[in-house]
Amino acid sequence: MKQKIFVLYTGGTIGMSQSSDGLRPDTALAGKALQPFADRLDFDWHICQPLIDSSAVTLQNWCDWLAVLTEKIPHYDGILILHGTDTLAYTVNLLALALQGLDKPVILTGSQWPYDAANSDAPLNLATAVAAFELGLQEVAVAFNGMLFPAVGSRKVSTETAAGFANPHSGAIAEWNAAAGWQHIAPRPQIRVETQGLQTLPLNPQAKVVCHTLIPGFSTQNLSDGLAHTAAQAVILQSYGHGNAPNTPEFIAAVQAFTARGGLLLNISQVMQGCAAAVYAQGSALRQAGVINGGKCNLETATALLTLAVSNGWTAAEIQQKLAENGLA
Repeated sequence: MKQKIFVLYTGGTIGMSQSSDGLRPDTALAGKALQPFADRLDFDWHICQPLIDSSAVTLQNWCDWLAVLTEKIPHYDGILILHGTDTLAYTVNLLALALQGLDKPVILTGSQWPYDAANSDAPLNLATAVAAFELGLQEVAVAFNGMLFPAVGSRKVSTETAAGFANPHSGAIAEWNAAAGWQHIAPRPQIRVETQGLQTLPLNPQAKVVCHTLIPGFSTQNLSDGLAHTAAQAVILQSYGHGNAPNTPEFIAAVQAFTARGGLLLNISQVMQGCAAAVYAQGSALRQAGVINGGKCNLETATALLTLAVSNGWTAAEIQQKLAENGLA
């Protein structure tokens, strides 16, 4: 019996066609992209209205997609999501954290060049994604350029080549090619949150999360001034190395005041394979001011985590628990 796969087509380069203003999303992809695999799998398409360039994604889009997935997941053997590459890593991290008790694969893919373009990477990416349904995964993953990556920690690493995605901390789940099939399959850690069936965490489309990246010079003062007046409920701080930052009195006081009034401040490393941890004395004052060490969290994971934290009223301790549950602490 064929597996039934639900396809959520959100837009993105993979299905774009040329217009007078440049590439734009197009529905024509739905009629051809998965035809090569129709003898093995049955596909039901849901085409989002409107299709979007993923650089325009909003929290409301995420809410809408979560609602569709929550309804459809129980009735299918797997989910395939076609998504633009610009924010695919943000979406895949959000889905991985929000879909609790998942017992089947949710695979996201897109492409660097449109499906109909010469030498497009789209056919390989689609073939990799479809092949992923053979592996019996019970998680969210990214299929790209013959590689399958775990969702949490994945990020876009190139706009220039077909190797557009990676997971710097966790590496790949497996590699695929048409001749040999799946190779180098890595054992998957079983990260499980006890639930009775699929549960989707609420997401508030009005959640206010921002990011600030430290650079030498004025940025520390700018953040200090901004924390006193920000409407943000949560802030991601991309600091140096192991989570180090200036410890000037004004900066530490501003951080302490923000966290004291209930703001969440998650400290992550700017380094692609970095870990914010209590290593250097330089970071001690920041930790004592109430920030949460993000461990191996990258920006995409941190965004998803804090958006859900604001939406669900999590405390700093609960965020630390989520970090540990996902192998990030």
